[in-house]
Amino acid sequence: MTMQLWIYYTLAVLVLTASPGPSSLLCMTKGVTYGWRSAAITALGSLTAITGIMTLSFTGLGVVIASSEWLFGLVKWAGAAYLIYLGVSCFMSKQESYTRAGEENKTATKCHYISGFIVGASNPKAIVFFSALFPQFITTDVPLIPQYLIFASTFVVMELSWLLFYAYLGAKSSNWLLTRGRAKVFNRLTGGVFIGAGALLSLTNRT
Repeated sequence: MTMQLWIYYTLAVLVLTASPGPSSLLCMTKGVTYGWRSAAITALGSLTAITGIMTLSFTGLGVVIASSEWLFGLVKWAGAAYLIYLGVSCFMSKQESYTRAGEENKTATKCHYISGFIVGASNPKAIVFFSALFPQFITTDVPLIPQYLIFASTFVVMELSWLLFYAYLGAKSSNWLLTRGRAKVFNRLTGGVFIGAGALLSLTNRT
């Protein structure tokens, strides 16, 4: 892989990772409600899922999913349903104020990781994006594994950096949200965004 090709790939990944999406919103929400550590664990869950999608796309399995109406629809509707579930849960919350989160147990930590993983894995557009992206940068006359390692490490660093950035923003804004009554406003806002994201995801297609 040439340096010029890597730079082009990095720019493409930058556009993908910097754009706010359900995973970044979830990390920010976790940062507000549970603190930076829980949000970082959520980010790791999302990163695990998206890296898995990237690996599937690199090996060619992503093309199978993207081209299958049934599989694509399954991923799409499962993801939309979970996002809407998160939105309704936030929107219906009666919480009036936040308190500073204390130390959490292993079960709570696992839940944060799983929620991040589900949201990260629930976007079929990522499969389509990676399936379309990799063929543009893969050099067929050199070994594929070193190319994958470069692609994957570049993506992981940039994706994790942005997710942690959104988690940090959420954790920093939690001081403002500790005021009584603001939790309700925040829950309504994030609930509406999650529901909207789920609705938009349900309208996506393979093209």
